[in-house]
Amino acid sequence: MPDDAFEPGPPHPATGPPTLPPAAATARLRVVVADDNPVVRAGLGVLLSGRADIQVVAEAADGREAYEKTLHHRPDVVLLDVRMPGVDGISALPHLVGIAPVLMLTYSRESEIVHEALRLGAGGYLVHGEFTADQLVQAVRDTRNGRANFTATAADALLAHMRHGTAPNRAALPDGLGAALTGAPVRTPVHEPSPHREHSESLSQLQPLVGQSSVSGGSVSPPNRQQYGLSSREVEVMELIASGMSNQQIAATCFISEKTVKNHINRIFTKLHSTSRSEAIARWLGTAPRDPGRRP
Repeated sequence: MPDDAFEPGPPHPATGPPTLPPAAATARLRVVVADDNPVVRAGLGVLLSGRADIQVVAEAADGREAYEKTLHHRPDVVLLDVRMPGVDGISALPHLVGIAPVLMLTYSRESEIVHEALRLGAGGYLVHGEFTADQLVQAVRDTRNGRANFTATAADALLAHMRHGTAPNRAALPDGLGAALTGAPVRTPVHEPSPHREHSESLSQLQPLVGQSSVSGGSVSPPNRQQYGLSSREVEVMELIASGMSNQQIAATCFISEKTVKNHINRIFTKLHSTSRSEAIARWLGTAPRDPGRRP
């Protein structure tokens, strides 16, 4: 063999762990943005799609387009404005929640609108100017996972309605919101019942009871709530229960954990001598039938 011939030597020991094929990328959270302002849509698109785990799959300029894009793309979350030309956000909301979770993202801060959006199944309510970019991103992730988010104005508006005992869904909303689809509802897709739709319907069923709690003009006498001995926080939680809010929404509104909400509810049920939400609401609103053999 020539002196300069190449002869392979023994293999070198491995200097590190073997290279593995890259893991499959985690599925990105898919979002539809509905807002009539193209600048807002563009800004949200840049902000959200700049996150590794989020992708804006479609934009819409009104409620009807939002429905069509949501039906086509089946996103994980819909960001929905309230005031839009043609079909507004409140009109489109009950049709959207049957397809995907909806997070209201709007300049509209009227308490009637906040309450109606939640009654119709919105998973949270953010008012522009009251959150940071990081808070918005986290709210989108939370909405996909069923956790509610509210900015300060939305939470205050909701609590104001609870404390005054009003039923905002009985009154006309500002600017005729919610009426665009009354005569010609959007075709609802055939699909399995959604927990968001079921929740919306359960809130709607509770509204007649809430309406009876109004002090003025009602045939039901105001109940003597002092007899139950609830603390101020328990009164606040009970008012939110009576409005039809879920434990998640109560936790977000009161800025407490769901576990704390459950603890409050257990104590409330004990003090109201109730075994269910509906029974507690009836006692709190003074609509429960009188039982002579039981304490009030």
